[in-house]
Amino acid sequence: MSEDLSLRHDLVGNLFSLPASEADREKYLLSEDQIEFYRENGYLAGVRILTDRQVEGLRAELASILDESHPGMGLLHEYHGNESGDPENVLFHCLGHWRLTPGFHDLLWNPAFTTPASQLLGGPVRFWHDQLFCKPARHGGVVAWHQDYSYWTRTQPMNHLTCWIALDDSTKDNGCIQYIPKSHAWELLPITGLAGDMDSIQTVLSPERQAAFQPAAVELKKGEASFHHPLTVHGSHGNKTDRPRRACVINAVRDGVRSDVNEPLLQGVPVIPKGRELGGPFFPLLSEPEAG
Repeated sequence: MSEDLSLRHDLVGNLFSLPASEADREKYLLSEDQIEFYRENGYLAGVRILTDRQVEGLRAELASILDESHPGMGLLHEYHGNESGDPENVLFHCLGHWRLTPGFHDLLWNPAFTTPASQLLGGPVRFWHDQLFCKPARHGGVVAWHQDYSYWTRTQPMNHLTCWIALDDSTKDNGCIQYIPKSHAWELLPITGLAGDMDSIQTVLSPERQAAFQPAAVELKKGEASFHHPLTVHGSHGNKTDRPRRACVINAVRDGVRSDVNEPLLQGVPVIPKGRELGGPFFPLLSEPEAG
């Protein structure tokens, strides 16, 4: 089995570096207008997270993870070669890849992510879990409309943040992420599935919510990211183009979020007793608070 990189809470590769000074970190700060847009709409798009070199490095690591013979497969919390189950609509999805490869490990400490994340969370950023979503060319499947926190109620309070990072140019044609603006002000909705039926969420929406269901497609260049609130409804259509649509996701919490269950928060992770704050090797602290 591969070395378990969750035991390392420092940089292990050469794709990323930490800021040499506070002035170096400040170049990653969001503007007040960006923060206000996030607060009003529940998402923020077009934040540059990766250089072209970093994108290429992560793509190479992703290719190794897509190979089910990778020696670190046993370290993953989840691995779905096709979450939809339909070979004509393929959605690759996994959790825990930061434990396998140096680039995805070090990405968590990337100041281009941790600095805006600390602003949007309003405090120190702690890692929750990562995800990969890959839609192959011509038969890539959907990610159905959902709220992230509907899957995360095992942690309290709700002070979570998702960063969705494009590893390819992400467009309407190849299944870019789409948001329902202002839906972060909605109530928590029941889970209606992550793959297969794109519009299954409609069965749990009130007439008022259905009327407000006006998707905003977020097209991103490779290396750009969007951030969204844990209640923001989002999803993405299939990919029928001749190129893949690959993305990596970092889910984070503000330091102080607690376990709300007496069972593992992720498959293969030791139990954090109910009421105790997230911490330890699997949920490392990524940053301190930033100004702004």
